[in-house]
Amino acid sequence: MTGPGNIIAGDSVLDRAALVMRGEQVAGGLAALGIAEGDVVAVLLRNGMPYLEIIQACKRLGCYYCPINWHYTPDEVAFLVQDSGAKLLITEADLWPAASQALPAGLPVRRVGAAGAADDYAAWRDAQAPYAGPQVAPRGHMAYTSGTTGRPKGVVREPFPLDQLPQRLAAVEAVVEQAYGLRPGCRALLPAPIYHSAPSVFAQVALRVCDTLVVTPRFDPLDVLRLIERHRIDTIYLVPIMYVRLLKLDPAVRASFDLSSLRFVASTGAPCAPALKRAMIDWLGPVIHETYASSEAGMVTAIDAREALARPGSAGRPIGAAQVRIVDDAGQPCAPGQIGRIFVRQPAYADFTYRNHPEARRRVELDGLIGLGDLGYLDADGYLFVCDRESDMVISGGVNIYPAEIEHHLMQYPGVADCAVLGVPDDEFGERLLALVQPAQDAQVAPEDALQWLAARIARYKVPRELRLQTALPRDDNGKIAKRRLRDAFWAGKERKV
Repeated sequence: MTGPGNIIAGDSVLDRAALVMRGEQVAGGLAALGIAEGDVVAVLLRNGMPYLEIIQACKRLGCYYCPINWHYTPDEVAFLVQDSGAKLLITEADLWPAASQALPAGLPVRRVGAAGAADDYAAWRDAQAPYAGPQVAPRGHMAYTSGTTGRPKGVVREPFPLDQLPQRLAAVEAVVEQAYGLRPGCRALLPAPIYHSAPSVFAQVALRVCDTLVVTPRFDPLDVLRLIERHRIDTIYLVPIMYVRLLKLDPAVRASFDLSSLRFVASTGAPCAPALKRAMIDWLGPVIHETYASSEAGMVTAIDAREALARPGSAGRPIGAAQVRIVDDAGQPCAPGQIGRIFVRQPAYADFTYRNHPEARRRVELDGLIGLGDLGYLDADGYLFVCDRESDMVISGGVNIYPAEIEHHLMQYPGVADCAVLGVPDDEFGERLLALVQPAQDAQVAPEDALQWLAARIARYKVPRELRLQTALPRDDNGKIAKRRLRDAFWAGKERKV
């Protein structure tokens, strides 16, 4: 077991002071490149120490970092880099050749693992003088999300006024403690990719408050158990698909590890089926916690293990001063138990806008609350139950996937007259993608060929697991494909619909 105050990322170990110094050097290097307060740095990296250094540096300099999923295609990477207005890309040496194909010429780049090259990240970092500029209000990540519709949009959160910084950060950390269990002196493990919004928040706060933080380059169920035992981890971030993979381990193997240090298992990003949550509680005890959150609104509700057993399927009650309102089609409040649109506000967080899309920001607001297309209800005790989504967004393994993007590509495949991409139940991922394709008259569409064609155009995780041919797709009175009717056939009888 490592000593107190260590930051561990894979095989790399630094004490907190050394990580802070590296962050200061990276901030100095960014400033030397002309990057200033409010600017954006794009980050295309796997989990590792450089990612944590960059988070520290951006906080110090007051700039945003834009996390990019390293599974993205070159075109998807290029869209985020250009739309975010990033002034620098920091990436892995092995990811650069593919990404560079679609990026604008002249974009400054620093590559991790490019020893000996002029743009090697480590050599550049080590040559920098620590940043000596004034204190500024720290920014965080610029997460990209499609919200309810359309292409991904960058969520840009306003900075706190510098004179209010201590109390505003304290308010955020109080919310994060209730949602994620992070508190001063804790020993935390993060096995989820930092390019996702929730793990990014977890990493940012953990770097401020934890005694020990362990970050893994990927999720491996056995490795997670070893690390909990070795470092006496008390706080860990997991998503439901990780629960599934942990529970698939032989019970004797699971029982061979000492996990008694665990105090708080945090989950968000995807709804957790009640049966799955019960299985985790049966194994680890009442340490499982779930949160309803979004990149835009932050962490809004939380539920602990005892509450979850009493109210299966609930996402909990508001955290702190958070507000949750359920409204009907006319915008009027719904009675307890009545399903309507979910609107929320977490006042601990600063307000936000969408990068380059202020009109989209206005569309999601109702009386100062934010609605992102989720449907649900509050029970008589104020517990939130999320029932469905107005939008067609699919959450598979904790990852947001937007069918409209996939459908746009499929419609370009020869012989496709129409299509619908749905999220259908999956025991491991929560939801999996299914494509229903209506071929044009007299056309032949081979499902496997179409999926291979699609895989060359979008990230692999967006490619549907299955493609089924349909003679016709059902339509509503307005002529649109009746996705709700299609989905209902797959979700009938399930404990929790998403």
